[in-house]
Amino acid sequence: MTVYPVIDVRAVSQRVRSGEYTLRDVSLTVGRGELVSIIGGSGTGKTTLLNTMCGLQLPAEGEVHRDHGTHGYVPQDDIIHLTLPLRRTLSYTAALRQADGVDDALRVLELAGRAHVPVGSLSGGERKRASIAAELLTRPGVFFLDEPTSGLDPARAAELMRTLRRLAEAGTAVVLTTHNPLDVRHCDKVAVLTGGYLAFYGPPEQACGYFGTATIGEVYERLAADRTAEEWAQKFSSSRTADAISPQLPAPGSMAAPRATIGWLRQCALLTKRNAEMLARSKLTLAILLGSPVMVLAMFVVLFRPHAFDPVHPSPEATVMIAFWVAFGGFFFGLTYGLLQICTEFAVVRRERFTGMRAGPYVLAKAAVLLPLLAAVDAAFLVVLRVLGRLPSAGDYGAMFVTLVLSSAAALGLGLLISAAVAEPAQATIAMPMVCFPQVLFVGAILPVPVMAAVGRWISYAMSNRWAFEGLGHSLGVDRLWAAGGSPLGPPLLASYGNTFAHPASLDWLILAGFAVAFLAATGLVVARRTPSAPQARG
Repeated sequence: MTVYPVIDVRAVSQRVRSGEYTLRDVSLTVGRGELVSIIGGSGTGKTTLLNTMCGLQLPAEGEVHRDHGTHGYVPQDDIIHLTLPLRRTLSYTAALRQADGVDDALRVLELAGRAHVPVGSLSGGERKRASIAAELLTRPGVFFLDEPTSGLDPARAAELMRTLRRLAEAGTAVVLTTHNPLDVRHCDKVAVLTGGYLAFYGPPEQACGYFGTATIGEVYERLAADRTAEEWAQKFSSSRTADAISPQLPAPGSMAAPRATIGWLRQCALLTKRNAEMLARSKLTLAILLGSPVMVLAMFVVLFRPHAFDPVHPSPEATVMIAFWVAFGGFFFGLTYGLLQICTEFAVVRRERFTGMRAGPYVLAKAAVLLPLLAAVDAAFLVVLRVLGRLPSAGDYGAMFVTLVLSSAAALGLGLLISAAVAEPAQATIAMPMVCFPQVLFVGAILPVPVMAAVGRWISYAMSNRWAFEGLGHSLGVDRLWAAGGSPLGPPLLASYGNTFAHPASLDWLILAGFAVAFLAATGLVVARRTPSAPQARG
């Protein structure tokens, strides 16, 4: 039977930044309907080879030729959201890819009976199959999986390998990395790596004869004991035949062409709808998002006495601190809402970017769901403070609301940018105080901007919270209250702050809006840079 190649790897090498090679001169082909495993010890280049074959990494040397069909990719991490029921999750994935066949994917992966269970409640093996089901929606011609059986018990691992065997028999080429020798018995071919070199590529039963072992598991010992990695590669290179490594790929069009991705606006709308549904179903997350403003309000009530803005008996120290902490509250809400949004689902983002999702709609969909929630929180924040007497009755509350929402939007953009840039959620948490402290010290409340050192004044321009503080102070009429007297501290404070509150709030709005747009745009660029888009096939 003729096996048509769908992947042709030709003399591929990879290097890290230091110049050290992680892959050296690897050549192999994968045929349509073949199940291929890549094995080797830790650090031998298995995942690097897989990522190079599927297009996540461009080869430093050599070439990778792929057919023009669609490609599926399943990394070690879960690549579907855990909050929604399985069918809803797959339905959103199908809509993003202009695909169908949700029911078929559930049937093939034997998950039809779990369709209405939240993905987070599935077992480890079921979640892995769910990730595979998401990739099956586009009926890929080639399927790449990184350690699919990792963390599964032997029975679940064998069950998953039988599923992959059925996919291969249906015509899908399947390439996977594994540490488990038992996985190899289900495969048509095995690629053995050692030190970045290809030591063998062929049927598993031939591998045992080639290495002189009784089982695949013993191959690991033989690789470490008998020869160097380069010697194993030289032995295999001299033993393989030329026609085994360089067949021609099928002509373009011999397999189904990749589906076109949906439009920019439709992606944004679909992602927004999914984010909203996920937030609504995540009761704990929603409680945290709504509970943090309640805690801040409680601290306001404990910290400040009411009627500090009374023109008869004003409190200059309290008025400036109230204006500042209201501004900082808006900043804090926006920052905390954004900090964990991207880093906690980065594996999902990476997979969806690989299959056609654009970075811009992804970021805007986050903002589209969180900004209305922030606006509602900001409005409630102002109303409650006014009712409790911590804000004056004569303030311009419309202007204060706009200032606070724009401040929250800028902070949300900053939080999303940090979330996109860090490697894990713990790093985002550590970044919070590093971001918050400058927004306290250089805003001009604790120490007025006019009396700061020159460097401090320049830093203050980059603090979004400064412009929120000044906008709120203008809308609250802080400078007019100080000038009216009623306290010996009024005139000195007014002199030290200078014209801090003299400019109109509209100028602060323009600056805050600029911060928000800049941070969101930067977030999109970081997401695009860290998550490669779908690879281009080359015939």
